[in-house]
Formats: sequence, structure tokens, C-alpha cells
Amino acid sequence: MKRQIIDTIASYETIVIHRHVRPDPDAYGSQLGLKELILANYPEKKVFAAGEHDESLSFLAKPDYITDDVYNNALVIVTDTANTERVDDQRYTKGKMVIKIDHHPNDDAYGDLLWVDTTASSCSEMIYELFEEGKEVANWTLSDAAARLLFAGIVGDTGRFQYPSTTVKTFKVAGELITYDFDRNQIFDGMYEMDRKLLNLQGYIYQNFKIDEHGAAHIKLTKELLAEYNAVPSEASLLVGCLGSVKGICAWVILIEEADQIRVRLRSKGPVINTLAKEFNGGGHPLASGATAYSWEEADRVITRLKEICKAYQ
Repeated sequence: MKRQIIDTIASYETIVIHRHVRPDPDAYGSQLGLKELILANYPEKKVFAAGEHDESLSFLAKPDYITDDVYNNALVIVTDTANTERVDDQRYTKGKMVIKIDHHPNDDAYGDLLWVDTTASSCSEMIYELFEEGKEVANWTLSDAAARLLFAGIVGDTGRFQYPSTTVKTFKVAGELITYDFDRNQIFDGMYEMDRKLLNLQGYIYQNFKIDEHGAAHIKLTKELLAEYNAVPSEASLLVGCLGSVKGICAWVILIEEADQIRVRLRSKGPVINTLAKEFNGGGHPLASGATAYSWEEADRVITRLKEICKAYQ
């Protein structure tokens, strides 16, 4: 499959790369890292990164502004996106061909070519694998700019190599990437430094989350609460991992109210929770998933189901 993708990339003059909405470092890392990889080896090609920019990821890069005509006879590649509803910028269907590259469960097998590897720590790790294949069959090189983005994506999706998805291969790839010329401190600062308002909100989470006797934990962040801390939902989502350091937690959900919905951010230290996410308009990894509720009553049902899952896991 990697060989097919490389051959397909070589055959197109224009390539548009998409990723998922509400991007994280791996979304940017895989999308923009792939863009830099292609440009390093085919400088004559027109390569664009689509999607709405998230200011919290400005330290990595920014996507491009793209007009509709760019999609004429273009190859579209979608990275790090499990299902079509989550593709940022639905014009991805306007190209001539679509390739899906992803490491989430392949519940929505969209695209003309699909490369899905659920054993990969991140989609950025997969893009590095694509480079290795390209190096062997087409003399590809990896630029410092691409290496920087792929490293950031891997660090982000492995929680600085702490998550169970981190493998020997992950460390090997990271070890290769750090031989390139980029500032790792700048990446870590951009990913993990927080404004004081978010630290205050994190303090609120630590002081007010609820946990039951089976280790199921939850916290509700209403619109009014976010306004009190001068935070927006995308910023609050950066705090989803903070409860992982609490002793005794089995799995947790942070419920973040947006204008017209409630963002459900699920994490687990053991029980599979992507099945729960699928029950509420979402999905993701077995231990890290997201979903959507449309009322606090529905959000309460998520909490109830999480408690049942943790109880059954004991």
C-alpha cells in the first residue's frame, strides 16, 4: 500500500492534504509533515494543507487558504481522520482521487486508497514509514522541516512517550527524527506551556472532579464556567489529560460545553472507551476517544455508562 501511495503522489501535479476538525499536534504533524515531505522531493508540485487554523498550534505551522479550483484533477490525502464527518473542510470530495492515511480503527473505510495501521502510535509515525519506503524505492529525502513536524506529532499522540501506544518502533522513529536540525525545546514549550488562566482552570478541575468507588471520574465545564476563567472550549480541551495523574482513576470524561453542543473527551487507563464514544456520535482509540452530547441530560448518560464500564472492568 505504501508503494501505491508513493506512485500515486508522483503522478499528480496538485495535492491537497486534509486532516480532522479540532486538530491536535498529530493532525498538524502528519498533514503538514507530509506536505513538507512531498515538497522536499517534488518541488515542482503544488501541495496545499487544508482546514481551519487552530491558534494554539501556530508554533508548528499554519494551513493554506485554498480556492475551489485547486481541487480540479487534484489528489486529496486525508491524514489522522477516522470518519468523513470529522474531515476538516468537506471539499475533500472535490478532488479526482482520495487517499486515507490513519491509525484509528477503520470503521469508515472511505477513500480510493486506504492505509490504516491501528498499531501505529500516531499518524505522524506512519508518515515517517512512508518516507522510509520512499527513500528505498524513489530516493526520497526528509527535510528538517518535515522531521520537526513529524516529531511533534509523535510526541503529542504518545503523551511524551507515556501512552501504551508507544512501541519500540516509535522510539526508533523518534531517535531517527532527532538527528535532524530543529529545536526540540521550541516544540515542547509550544505544546506544554500554558497561560495562567488555563492553569487556574486546571486547578478548578483538580478541586472539583467527581470520582466513584470504581475509579470512574468526570467533570463538567459549562459555558458560564469557561467564561469565568476567560477560556474557550478548544483551550479547555488541552486539559483532558490532566486527570491521568490522579491515583485511583480508572477512566474519566471531561464534558466541555460549546455553543450548540457538549464536547465529550474520554480517557482511560484500562477499560476500552471508544465503544462508549461510538454510542454518542463519536469514536477514537480504545483508551482515548471523543464524542458529542446535545444536552446535559445526554451528557449524564455518558457519565452513567462510563461508571458501568469501570465497574465491569474491576
